[in-house]
Amino acid sequence: MNEQAATEIHDNGFTQIEAAVDLETVGRLSAACEQAFIVDSAVQRARSSRGHVYAARNLLDVVPEIQTFWREGKPFEILNCILGDQFGLVRVLFFDKPPDRTWTLPWHKDTAIAVKDNSYRSAKFSRPTVKSGVPHVVANDDVLQQMLTLRLHLDDVTDENGPLRVIPGSHVSSTSEGAGIEAAVTIHAAAGDMLAMRPLISHSSGSSKPGTTRHRRILHLEFAGQRHLPDGFQWHDFIAASLPTN
Repeated sequence: MNEQAATEIHDNGFTQIEAAVDLETVGRLSAACEQAFIVDSAVQRARSSRGHVYAARNLLDVVPEIQTFWREGKPFEILNCILGDQFGLVRVLFFDKPPDRTWTLPWHKDTAIAVKDNSYRSAKFSRPTVKSGVPHVVANDDVLQQMLTLRLHLDDVTDENGPLRVIPGSHVSSTSEGAGIEAAVTIHAAAGDMLAMRPLISHSSGSSKPGTTRHRRILHLEFAGQRHLPDGFQWHDFIAASLPTN
C-alpha cells in the first residue's frame, strides 16, 4: 500500500486511504470535538452558525486524542513513508457542512503555516497574519513541499454533502495548474477513510445539496517532515511522531 500511495502522491499530489481509522476511534474523535466546542464556545478558535460549528482552528490543546491517534496503523505508515521518521504534527483544523448551513470553497492551495513568531524578515516567508490568536505566514514552495496533509472523514462523503475536489498534478509548485480543472477528481469517502494530499495541490468544494440531512465533518491534520524551519522561524506546534527515549 505504501509504495502505491507514495507513487500516487508523487505523481498526482494525493491518494485516498480506505479504512485508515476504525469507527470506534472516529466516534471518540467526533464526540471529543463536539464537547470541546461546547466547553470552548467563548474562544475565537471556532466559527459557528445556527448552533453548528462549521470551522475551528488550533485543536491540539483542546482535543488531546488528536495528538496520538495517527501514531499507528495506516496513518503512521503513510506519513513515515512520505515524510521520513522525523515528521511531526504542526496544525489541526476542523470543518463541517451542517445540513442547514452549507458553504463553498473556491479553488486554492494551502500555503499558510502556523508559527510562534511571524515578525522575522525572510525571503522564504511572507504575508504575516494572526488567525484565532496564532501567528501565521505564507511559506515558500521549499517548505510546503516537505509537508503532507491528512484529512480524516468523520462522516460519509457523497455528492450530497459537498465533497472536496482536487486537480491531479497541481501540487508541483505554487503556480502549477496540473492537469487542469477539467480533470478534477471528486473525493467520495466513508467515515474513517483518509485523504492524503500535498498542501500545494489545488482543491475546492461545492455546497451541499438542498434538503440533505448529512454533515460533512473533517479533521484536517498538517504534518511537516522536520522540526526546524529556516531563518529562525519555529512551528507554533510540533508534535513529534515518536516520543524521545532516555
